[in-house]
Amino acid sequence: MFLAHVAKKRLPAGGGPEPLRLACIGVGNRGWDNVQDVRGEHLVALCDVDAGYLARAGDAFPDAVRTSDYRELIEHHARIGIDGVVIATPDHTHFPIARDALRAGLPVYCEKPLTHTLAESRRILELSRAARVPTQLGTQIHAGENYRRVVEWIRSGKLGPVSVVRTFNVMNQGPDGLGHAPQQDPPPGLDWDLWLGPLSERPYNSLMAANSYNHCSFWDCSGGWTPGMAPHIIDLPIWALDLGVPLVTSCSGGRYVVRDDGDAPDTQEILWQYPNVTMTWMMSICNSFAFDFGRGSPARRLGIYFHALRGTLFTDYGKHEVVPEGNLLEDAAPPERSLASSPGHEREWLDCIKTRQQPSCNVNYHYKVDLALTLGNLAYKLGRSVRFDPQTEKIIGDEEAVKLARPVYRDPWKFPAEYLPG
Repeated sequence: MFLAHVAKKRLPAGGGPEPLRLACIGVGNRGWDNVQDVRGEHLVALCDVDAGYLARAGDAFPDAVRTSDYRELIEHHARIGIDGVVIATPDHTHFPIARDALRAGLPVYCEKPLTHTLAESRRILELSRAARVPTQLGTQIHAGENYRRVVEWIRSGKLGPVSVVRTFNVMNQGPDGLGHAPQQDPPPGLDWDLWLGPLSERPYNSLMAANSYNHCSFWDCSGGWTPGMAPHIIDLPIWALDLGVPLVTSCSGGRYVVRDDGDAPDTQEILWQYPNVTMTWMMSICNSFAFDFGRGSPARRLGIYFHALRGTLFTDYGKHEVVPEGNLLEDAAPPERSLASSPGHEREWLDCIKTRQQPSCNVNYHYKVDLALTLGNLAYKLGRSVRFDPQTEKIIGDEEAVKLARPVYRDPWKFPAEYLPG
């Protein structure tokens, strides 16, 4: 029975020594990592559509409530006594779960990408502002020291104005990609209908269902490798340059080489025009040449280049280097450290539940990352540029783009009919 294991005593949230009472929704693969990251708190509720993953988590936390349907946890959150929700389900279910949790007034930690469409991005921002609870997106590298040093360099002004930022993530899956899954029924214990959630009904595919890496090959599930990896990477220039939302977004690409069960692009290039800055994104899963970040044997590689008047700074997750423009860079010494270290990405959120402050990658901040990517994929689907008004936060002069900027859910899943960005 769903509520059979609910603790009778409600522990207080915040201010005291007692651990927080958390619900983990999605406890397999990446979700299991999240469980380890927060296990110092009190895990009172577990949810997964895969009975095997749920049983493993239940063995580790035998007192926790267990269910395959997250909606039960949200509905009964007050009786269970939930202080916050960790969401690590397949990407296409992030929005509805986060939406329902915020409607219930629950703090949310959600793996990226948060949404797939502009309408979802706008809706989750509105709900987050209304709920006024701590939110954190799972761009864990944001908490790293290297990113902080890069932000200090860019904001110091030593390099001069930055006119172009180039970002990329590349790998080489070969022409066979993930391969082809046999036609088969869902394995016992997996609720395939709940796994699909708002997606259109389709046969079970073991490759699609396997893990978050595989999800990035399936457009409906993930939006491709751009929303799969770019949130970690474009986060840095958006942070360092305090970028708002792009005025014009263009995208080209396609599925040119890889032939597997997936349908997401194997090549994608995005160009964003911000006031006084152009930012680009390059994604490939059929070539892993990465300029200053490696070449030769296929590997997953990424990088960011800040091209400024007096020099170029290039960086990945763990290191950065400054290349002066001759003698234009008069002072090549690193700027003084000004950004405090993070206690840890998950820890930020947990601490903020107690203080009711916002952690560094809250929805209000991450919306700028999320919006850039949803506009990029929208331009890809349209085959033309999308213009966006940062004041009204609406698409300009393109009725087809407005229509495609809203998700289509299958019954009984619903998206607010009254909300359509104009």
